[in-house]
Amino acid sequence: MQLGNSRPIGLFDSGVGGLTVLNAVRKILPNEHLIYLGDTARVPYGTKSALSITRYAEQALKALLRYDVKALVIACNTASAVALDALIANYPSLLVMGVVEPGAEAAVKMTSSGQIGVIATESTVNNQAYQKAILTRLPDAKIKSAACSLFVALAEEGWHEGELVEAIIKKSLNSLFDEYRYQETHVQDRIDTLVLGCTHFPALKTAISNVIGTDVSLVDSAEISAQQLVRKLQEHHLSASESQQGRVKFLVTDGPSRFARVAKHFYNEPVDVEQVELIDIQHFG
Repeated sequence: MQLGNSRPIGLFDSGVGGLTVLNAVRKILPNEHLIYLGDTARVPYGTKSALSITRYAEQALKALLRYDVKALVIACNTASAVALDALIANYPSLLVMGVVEPGAEAAVKMTSSGQIGVIATESTVNNQAYQKAILTRLPDAKIKSAACSLFVALAEEGWHEGELVEAIIKKSLNSLFDEYRYQETHVQDRIDTLVLGCTHFPALKTAISNVIGTDVSLVDSAEISAQQLVRKLQEHHLSASESQQGRVKFLVTDGPSRFARVAKHFYNEPVDVEQVELIDIQHFG
């Protein structure tokens, strides 16, 4: 009889965006203990160098290892794109996964034309992690990408819908969907699948769909990553007992009050500031 593994799962992000991943994991795995670390002192990662991002990610992992985590989900597209391979290489005995590979796999499965769009932060777009992951699976894919860093601010401020939000989205996506596409004119070589390549972006999913049309499939990396986590836990025999009631712990590197306030825009459960522990992540350098 398998008793289950009660050790917690660690999730790490540069700030609050990864709460969309936590939300999806919590929904699909309510029996797992979860520890979420937001590196709010050094957010955003999207403008940082690859060297800095990799160092931050390793510090976050070391901090989470204090809690004997059985797995780590890098709930940040930028850190996944830059630091995943290094963490896997340096910690071979730990289950480590990011959000880029699951998103790319889902995009390939969803597209019927091979025309795929990717929206993300500047760093993720420039790194071309999604482009590489998609082309590995679908060499004939045609990929267009756009840096939409302004979407991060909209999501954190709770501006998720309305005419102004949709106007900003439309302007930001003009390089992917030209004016004819917005007017529902059928044009050749149009994108049929759009990857939300930043964990903040699922908060804007409805507004994005309103702008580009419901015939474009949206890939929510948060939901897809949660589904892959379930499979990986099962493959490694790390799943918790179904009778266990999962708990959630929050760690931040700065601003517990702001984190608790902004969390409501990304996480379905209330987060009280007393639930948020402030840590010095650089201690783990």
